[in-house]
Amino acid sequence: MSNLAIESGWRIVTLMCEDRRFTVSVLVPVYNEEEFAGVLLKRVFDAPLPENCALEVIVVDDASTDSSLEIVSRFAAEHPGKVRVIRHDRNRGKGAAVRTAIEHATGDFGLIQDADLEYDPAEYRKLLKPLIEGQADAVFGSRFVVAGERRVLYYWHSVANKLLTTLCNIMADTNLTDMETCYKAFRLSLVKSIPLRSNRFGIEPELTIKLAQRNSRIYEVPISYHGRTYADGKKIGLKDAVQAVFTILRYGLTRDIYVDDDKTILDSLADTPRFNRWMADVIKPYVGDRVLEIGAGIGNLTQHLARRKSLYIATDIDEEHLTRLAARFPYRPNLRVRQGNLACAHDFREIAGSMDSVVCLNVIEHVEDDATALRNIFNCLRPRGRAIVLVPEGPSIYGTLDRVLGHYRR
Repeated sequence: MSNLAIESGWRIVTLMCEDRRFTVSVLVPVYNEEEFAGVLLKRVFDAPLPENCALEVIVVDDASTDSSLEIVSRFAAEHPGKVRVIRHDRNRGKGAAVRTAIEHATGDFGLIQDADLEYDPAEYRKLLKPLIEGQADAVFGSRFVVAGERRVLYYWHSVANKLLTTLCNIMADTNLTDMETCYKAFRLSLVKSIPLRSNRFGIEPELTIKLAQRNSRIYEVPISYHGRTYADGKKIGLKDAVQAVFTILRYGLTRDIYVDDDKTILDSLADTPRFNRWMADVIKPYVGDRVLEIGAGIGNLTQHLARRKSLYIATDIDEEHLTRLAARFPYRPNLRVRQGNLACAHDFREIAGSMDSVVCLNVIEHVEDDATALRNIFNCLRPRGRAIVLVPEGPSIYGTLDRVLGHYRR
């Protein structure tokens, strides 16, 4: 069963399903942590998880020069199938290690866990709860929303943290209290669709800003914090704080939030409100009261067309788009969000012959069997219903851009 459960009336919402099992991928970057890595991994396995969650651990050794690799490899051998160890051939930084771990993770949710003992795995259940219940796309564990133990250390570190968090909030339009926290849990499918580029500690603001730019639902929960001193092996310093400022400015002033080119183009269109409004105004005279939009994407047209309709069903085949649609329009009682693949008649069987209008813009060219796509559109319509279809014309100019965008034809 999908983590997108269908409610009556076809509204898709994210729920915790009693019969659904989730896998949590704990992502552990390691660099010269021989004293703590073994103890940390044991605590990870001893951590209480929600009852419907299984665990996988992805350890990335960032070319440690001590015995860290041997320690984590021995632990992996003792837990076959549950711990994977990947080694970088050279030291590249925490961000690079986290990126490698995300690439190899196979779970539903990811959770970043530093290899020291500053953060307590016993709090995993608290971090995962908003994700499993479908309230959040990402959850940050805040050291400054105090509800647990927190070691008192380094005043100027806390000042720098608050300044960086404030700057990040300004650029991302968020109100986080602790952007630099290690504990970031998230839906893995979401983060895998975001291009991450930072190699060092800049991964923290980069991930935060890009999650915000994707309109992700970010929650904070209070966590305990047992900070360590530089004598204990703490690695972050002033140089990293300066680099974090440049990272915040770089990603706050640009928009680099999709791995796929076609989604990047769709996101760019979201920043053209006049064009989207014009397109909606062109279509509105032909749209009835019960509307099916096929290929709604992130809702660029949905926001204009769905108002004052008795029923508006927005469909897409991309789960990230469906999640974003549901999060973007949670308070419109007439709006339903659901899976809809034009190549699959089953997806539209329940609404056969019931819609006044079908809006299908720039979708059919992505379907290999366009005759089936048109037949599925026709079957959704009431007698005298209207289909409003837009496709790129000119078969003779089919070229590289069409192939990049996934077009079968013009």
